[in-house]
Amino acid sequence: MNRKQMPIRWKMTILSFGVVLFALIIGFIIFVGKAIEMKKEELGNQALITARTVANLPTVQSHLEELRGWGEIQPIVENIRTVNGSDYIVVLNMNRIRYSHPSDEQLGTISAGKDEGPAFAEHSYVTTAKGEIGTAVRGFVPIMNDQHQQIGVVIVGILLPSTLDIMRNLQNELIIIGAITLLFGIMGSWLLARQIKKDTFQLEPHEIGKLLVERTATFQAMNEGIIAIDNQRRITVFNEKAKDILVLNGDPTGKSIQEVLPSSKLPDVLHKKEPIYHEEMRLENKIVLSTRVPILVNGGIVGAVAVFQDRTEMTQLAEELTGVKEFVEALRAQNHEHQNKLHTVAGLIQLEEGEKALDYIFQSSQEEEHLTATLTRQIKLDSLTGLLLGKIRRGNEMGIEVKIDPDSYLESLPPLLDEHDFVIILGNLIENSFYALKDNGECTKFIHIYLKEDPDTFHIEIEDNGAGMTEEQLPHLFQKGYTTKGKDGSGIGLYLIHSIIEKADGHIKVESTPGEGTIFQLTLPMNGGNIHEGTD
Repeated sequence: MNRKQMPIRWKMTILSFGVVLFALIIGFIIFVGKAIEMKKEELGNQALITARTVANLPTVQSHLEELRGWGEIQPIVENIRTVNGSDYIVVLNMNRIRYSHPSDEQLGTISAGKDEGPAFAEHSYVTTAKGEIGTAVRGFVPIMNDQHQQIGVVIVGILLPSTLDIMRNLQNELIIIGAITLLFGIMGSWLLARQIKKDTFQLEPHEIGKLLVERTATFQAMNEGIIAIDNQRRITVFNEKAKDILVLNGDPTGKSIQEVLPSSKLPDVLHKKEPIYHEEMRLENKIVLSTRVPILVNGGIVGAVAVFQDRTEMTQLAEELTGVKEFVEALRAQNHEHQNKLHTVAGLIQLEEGEKALDYIFQSSQEEEHLTATLTRQIKLDSLTGLLLGKIRRGNEMGIEVKIDPDSYLESLPPLLDEHDFVIILGNLIENSFYALKDNGECTKFIHIYLKEDPDTFHIEIEDNGAGMTEEQLPHLFQKGYTTKGKDGSGIGLYLIHSIIEKADGHIKVESTPGEGTIFQLTLPMNGGNIHEGTD
């Protein structure tokens, strides 16, 4: 089995064991270093205790100021050195003359030590000095007489054991600690490797790398924009198509989604934990169809992904088709109405009522011109004017009076909507009123339309005296797929209206009474503000 084919569990076990072994070596070095420091501190305290014992001996204090007092001091000090296990004890007077020393030949000679200075200023301390026989820990203690005057210094030196000797003394502890550490390290390495294998879905490293390359290539090749975030809202995937659609440069991976796209609704999926499919959104001057779903791992949400398409051209085409449809519908209604008028004129002529026929023609022409002029004056958008003309003529065919409120006025649209959105809103609401009035037995059937543009808000009101709706039906009106038309309905029209109003931060109010009629009131902000939505 070569290295590439070695299972990830064994790779991780070996790697983890290597890390544990390396950590054990570092810990061993630190442990030994700490043991050496503790040994130095122990020997330093021992040297100071021995030095204080010597400095307080009456014999030492009384003979230190004598000319050849070492004859009395040397035997006593050497006895103490032997008992305490010190390597040497040196007693100096204030002239640095030795009054005790392991070597009798050094008695009476002057010491030239470099670290003795502070001791002659009544300081007690410990130093470490390296000499010919090894490194020694030395304790310095001043000698004071009965008048509390310094008369000399005691120096006690103890050789520091070698590192090997310290390790021999601690070998049992080192073996136990090393064995326990290796045991737990091996167990931990095996458990870690098993968990990593589980987290990587039993995939080997080269398989994971292959999947990553394939995933990246797939994302970049797709014709849809793809954005993925983790549960901290950081971007993990942002393919090239998404950059093209959103007109972004550079690599936003790793940045917060709010920093790159402040208006993004992708973080909402993390909180709601529910997918959102095929939602139409407007990003600046583009219309996109977005699907946003949470990313689940073992039942927990670890992120969210959005897949979206640029539907701007398709929407524009739909607008054109919608306009053509409305235009064709208006022409059909106008053609049918003209045929009825021609039949009327022909009947009057056959009855030899020529003057009445001319009066009828003039009257019809004036009414048509008046309606067109009125709508053109009130509604400044041609697509909506054509829509309303078509609906008025269709209402005439059905025996329904479609009336535009004389106070209606429309010159500009809310900033978040366009003519296509208004065609969908007005077209669907009026068609719903036609359906509600179709089987109504009222003698007078009417649809009242009111459009009003204010500096802050835009108002739309559609009222009819049709069949109306029950209180049980009202809460479900804007649900996708819900319809009150039975097999004749799709449940899409009011859902689209709801989506458009929600996009514009508007408000919908519905009032309906069975057998009396329905009123739809829509309020849209003209300054981009927010108006809460509701249904009454």
